Amino acid sequence: MLTKLTGGKVYDPAHGVNGEVRDLWIQHGRIVAAPGDETPGLEYDLRGKVVMAGAIDMHTHIGGGKVTIARNLLPEDHRGDPVEREGLMRAGCGHAVPSTLTTGYRYAEMGYTSGFEPAVLPINARQAHHEMADVPLMDVGGYVMLGSDDYFLRMLSSGKSQEEINNYVAWTIHSSQTIGVKVVNPGGISAFKFNQRSLDLDEQHQYYQVTPRQVLQTLARAVHELGVPHPLHVHGCNLGVPGNMQTTLDTISGIEGLPMHLTHIQFHSYGTEGDRKFSSGAAQIAEAFNKNKNITLDVGQVLFGATVTASGDSQRQFANSAHAHNGKWVCMDIECDAGCGVVPFKYRDKNFVNALQWAIGLETFLLAEDPWRIFLTTDHPNGAPFVMYPHLIKLLMNKSFRNEKLASINPDAAALSTLGTLDREYSLYEIAIMTRAGAARLLGLKDRGHLGAGAGADITVYSEQEDQEAMFAKPDYVFKDGELVVKHGEVVNIVWGNVHTVKPEFDRGPIEKDLKDYFDRYLTMKLDNFIIRDEEIEGDGRSKIIVHPCGRA
Repeated sequence: MLTKLTGGKVYDPAHGVNGEVRDLWIQHGRIVAAPGDETPGLEYDLRGKVVMAGAIDMHTHIGGGKVTIARNLLPEDHRGDPVEREGLMRAGCGHAVPSTLTTGYRYAEMGYTSGFEPAVLPINARQAHHEMADVPLMDVGGYVMLGSDDYFLRMLSSGKSQEEINNYVAWTIHSSQTIGVKVVNPGGISAFKFNQRSLDLDEQHQYYQVTPRQVLQTLARAVHELGVPHPLHVHGCNLGVPGNMQTTLDTISGIEGLPMHLTHIQFHSYGTEGDRKFSSGAAQIAEAFNKNKNITLDVGQVLFGATVTASGDSQRQFANSAHAHNGKWVCMDIECDAGCGVVPFKYRDKNFVNALQWAIGLETFLLAEDPWRIFLTTDHPNGAPFVMYPHLIKLLMNKSFRNEKLASINPDAAALSTLGTLDREYSLYEIAIMTRAGAARLLGLKDRGHLGAGAGADITVYSEQEDQEAMFAKPDYVFKDGELVVKHGEVVNIVWGNVHTVKPEFDRGPIEKDLKDYFDRYLTMKLDNFIIRDEEIEGDGRSKIIVHPCGRA
């Protein structure tokens, strides 16, 4: 059936469209060119309304072992957030770590149609895909974790060639059915198992004798040479440590011009000035970001309230365990791959450190000059649950509201922040870049994040309001692959999304021979069971794999 969306104010940065009144046409789940004299079977009058592509969360923890652990660790989070659902929707609950079903419902109710799990452990990738497959109304994908796995560190320490490492990286992407590569505390998760409690950028792993700098350079080159669209996704060294701003600056310069994405940058932007030896490094980080066009960022904004920190960075999570909000925490080792840590946490506006963290994230957003290279995240659930995105958008778009909140936080933190001097207010066009067009371009999603002919018909329609938080919290309509799924902020139809992957070219023979010997000797899983095949994802009839092209560097 041909559907027409009539007369909306369209924000489509991928095509330079900034609030122009346009009609959109949908057929067979795709946006199509105006069909001439053909009469639409269904028409929506969108005059006076704001139209954007469906939003994309390019970094959100929605699948995998640590999310399951967090759910099991926090029954009180579920008891405290009961939801009565009728008809189409099934039961679910949870605020910081909602159930899979609730995750999909709440994202869709805010106008989001895609979300990407940023830490898929290769040996646990099948379980991550099972969880993501149970998230309705959303396209999904994941970044596979490398950099602390025993096999890679053996390769690096024994002097294997870049080509051999490229083959291993490509094989892992294929086997885990992912769209990119993530490194968490490069080498540090492994070093923790050898009783090293920290690992700086140029500090050697005591067993493998390699440094995080070597890990980053090697993996970034592998991703680049394989032509994977999304740059190496980096959770750097020294997360949360006062003074880690310098490590971040050294990481930016040390990558030597290779593309690199620095994730949840707020947690890596701390100085040591002041009586408390904790200060904002946002200005220095933003300056380096503005100068180095090979760098992209997402912020990992802290917002106040109870949540849970869930990370593959067992080294730093162990250090943070003393701050567990309810005294419960988990750290664990996972075969020879990596580890994870789950620590419940509550960010308080009257706490000096938490308040300054809040300000640092906002300073970074406002000082970054290019909205195409910075992305709106809270590192769900680490900085805050994703349901707080509308509140964050209002903080970025409304200076008066921002200053009102600034006046209510810890006064010592407010006094040390430059936030009150920053006049910038994000526009609707810039929000559309950060949450749609820019995210799609970063990930290589050719058919998402825009409203041109041929795009998947993921479309969100808002009533423009003075209160931006209210506007972005409850869209009028959300279409997923051309199907109306949300009306006036409520789910009216359940559909299932796609799984986005890449399949870089590589030489399979030699790497699989070596890996088979390694698996047989060291791991509890056989090589053949490690590999996730297409039919495992598509066999339930709900999910469809979309493979995006890689371009050789």
